[in-house]
Amino acid sequence: MSSPDLHHLKQRLRRFAAERDWEQFHSPKNLAMALVVEAAELVEHFQWLTEAQSEQLPADKRKAVAHELADIQVYLVRMADRLDIDLASAIDEKLKLNGEKYPADKVRGSARKYTEYE
Repeated sequence: MSSPDLHHLKQRLRRFAAERDWEQFHSPKNLAMALVVEAAELVEHFQWLTEAQSEQLPADKRKAVAHELADIQVYLVRMADRLDIDLASAIDEKLKLNGEKYPADKVRGSARKYTEYE
């Protein structure tokens, strides 16, 4: 099952890349590398901030963070599309698996990895 919004975004991104003849550059490998670069650019906005500062970003910084999140989403959706992965279904499946690994009654309030409490 694919989210209508996600499907629409995937179609928009396909058109955007096709109009620019960028499909040739959008291999899964290149998209994965671009995704990591954008994630690093996101992290850079939070480097050296305190926990409180990271939650109280000024408007200009918040806008820049929004743009980095958008870049990450774009590359994530493009990569899933190129690999023919239904992202919404993959998320549903992963949430189910995480629910089994991290049962709420065992992990509530803990940040430990599932291997540490079994």
